[in-house]
Amino acid sequence: MAKVSDKSDREERLAQQLRANLARRKAQARAKRAGDADSRPEGLNAAGESDAGESDDQA
Repeated sequence: MAKVSDKSDREERLAQQLRANLARRKAQARAKRAGDADSRPEGLNAAGESDAGESDDQA
């Protein structure tokens, strides 16, 4: 019975993907709650931080 095996393989694969997705979402929620700054170099600075090379002179 290949159909039963295929169906259970599919369900197992979907369950694994669901668990991985849930783990990612939980990690995102924890990071948001912790207020971690964006660590990417192109990201924005966290509130209260500024680069030493920046100036606030805007004409």
